[in-house]
Amino acid sequence: MSIGHFARGLLTTALALLVTLAAAPMPARAQNDYPNRPIHMIVGFAAGGGNDIFARLIGAKLSDLLGQPVVIENKPAAGGRLAAEYASQQAADGYTLLIGASGMMSIAPAIYPELKYHPTKSFVPLSMIASFPLIMVVAADNPATNVKEFVEWAKQHPDKANYGSSSPAFTIATELLKLKSGMPGVMIPYKGTNEMVLAVIEGQTMISIADGPPTVPQVRAGKVKALAVTGAERSPQLPDTPSMAEAGFPGVDIHLWSGVFTRTGTPAPVVAKLENALSEAIRDPGVSDKLKAMAVDPGGGSPDEFKRLIDSDIIKYSDVVKAANLHFE
Repeated sequence: MSIGHFARGLLTTALALLVTLAAAPMPARAQNDYPNRPIHMIVGFAAGGGNDIFARLIGAKLSDLLGQPVVIENKPAAGGRLAAEYASQQAADGYTLLIGASGMMSIAPAIYPELKYHPTKSFVPLSMIASFPLIMVVAADNPATNVKEFVEWAKQHPDKANYGSSSPAFTIATELLKLKSGMPGVMIPYKGTNEMVLAVIEGQTMISIADGPPTVPQVRAGKVKALAVTGAERSPQLPDTPSMAEAGFPGVDIHLWSGVFTRTGTPAPVVAKLENALSEAIRDPGVSDKLKAMAVDPGGGSPDEFKRLIDSDIIKYSDVVKAANLHFE
């Protein structure tokens, strides 16, 4: 055999060995030493937004508990879907975590059939960080004092009935109310919740169903009137506002949430360590009190419960999209 053939054979063998090692599971020693380098937490939204705030709050506590830096990486685009695609392609070793919001992890699968990831097949749901209902608001001078009165007004004035939306989540929530009540209403798109609520204040739209952090301050300031919160229970942040169930529409039960995910295939000991650390982080008073101050409920429950919620949400949202014949770009 020539030296050239021998060298090529060695190179081929070495490459095959590298491929085999790359595909092999994380060695037990590496699992036991986890983490021994920085952990990257991917956020599919811009710095300063709600999910970014969640990530930095949880990431700081997680770093204390695990003894390694947690590096926040913002990859804002396509409502978080590109960040989820990116995270789904990283090594399944626990060093890349994803902050997954319900919009990208339970609503997106219901409205985008060609999604390149699946929230509970491509990922392991580790822990919910926070959940929150949406708030139905009308202008402060609107004569309606409850949801049923507004529905009746909209039926009597279908040419004036409209609603604002800056997210598929808000569209689906309002369309669900329309399905359950027979209320008419044309959707008017906006770029963000603040702009959407301002449109209600200025009378450009009659109603919005929006998330709490930007909406609660406007309610407390008396600039908009909260008729209900989506779900079966009242919100602690708005104790005088009835739930949709109390308002007569128990089927309008929408809670958005954010949670932490890792790649499917991550070794069980690493998953268990992350689950335990996240549970401890969220229970910490310094974390949970700050979450409550943002008008959200701190996460809780087991990872299995979180997974079941996601799968259930996908079915619920898919049913609304089909029944209302909704189409999203």
